[in-house]
Amino acid sequence: MSINEPPRSSPGGSLSRKMSTLARRDTLPELALRRELYRRGMRFRVQLKVPGNNRRTIDIALTRARLAVYVDGCFWHGCPEHHHRPRTNAEWWDWKIGCNRERDRSTDADLLSAGWDVLRVWEHEDPRDAADRVQQRYAERLYKP
Repeated sequence: MSINEPPRSSPGGSLSRKMSTLARRDTLPELALRRELYRRGMRFRVQLKVPGNNRRTIDIALTRARLAVYVDGCFWHGCPEHHHRPRTNAEWWDWKIGCNRERDRSTDADLLSAGWDVLRVWEHEDPRDAADRVQQRYAERLYKP
C-alpha cells in the first residue's frame, strides 16, 4: 500500500461524511492562542492562503515578519505525547495521520521557499507559552542583526 492509496475505510463512507463536518478553523486551542496574541498587541491575519498553493491556508499569519503559525491537533497530526492509535480501522488511521504529517512537511517547504518561517504549536500547549514562542520568533524575524 502506498501513501497515495488509502486502505479501505468504513463501509458506505460514513467516516468520510463525519470527518467533513469537523472544524478546520477556529478550534478552541487556535482561538485561545489568537486571543493571547491579540491581548499582547500582536496583529495577524487568519486563514491566509499559502503562497503558491491556494488549496492550503495558514492558521495565523504574521505577515510583516512572514511568520506562519499552525495550531496542530494532537490526534490529527500525531502528537508524540498525546496521540492515541485507534484500534478500529488502525491501518486506515495510520495512513490518514501519515498523510497529514506529509502535508504539513510539504506546506512548511512551500512556505520556507517563499521566504516565510513556520512555527507549529500543539493544541495541548498553554496559550501563554505558545504566544511567548510566537512573540520571540516574531522579534527574531523582524529585528535580526
